[in-house]
Amino acid sequence: MDQNNLDEIIKRSLGIRESYHELERQHHGTEWTLEEDTLAYLTDAGLVGRDIMSHQKRWLKKDSEAELKHKLGENIWWLIVLADRTGIDIKEALDEFLTKTEKLF
Repeated sequence: MDQNNLDEIIKRSLGIRESYHELERQHHGTEWTLEEDTLAYLTDAGLVGRDIMSHQKRWLKKDSEAELKHKLGENIWWLIVLADRTGIDIKEALDEFLTKTEKLF
């Protein structure tokens, strides 16, 4: 994977989300709502906190290094999905944030 190609990462992320939507339609008859996606993201964000604690030896958990790596990637994936579902261009949002924050320093 060309790690510097954010367009490709976004395309792959949205493709994976569409695959999950298909599973949701098969199992529940409907896709998850934006609110359900957001709750899933927040759950995964909380798990990053626990995995970081384990990484720092403050919370005992088996295989936390591998899970931390997975959850960090998953959280980025969720942010791409949530941006897409709300009509926000994630690349533009990130660029604006970085530019604004750089100017503070």
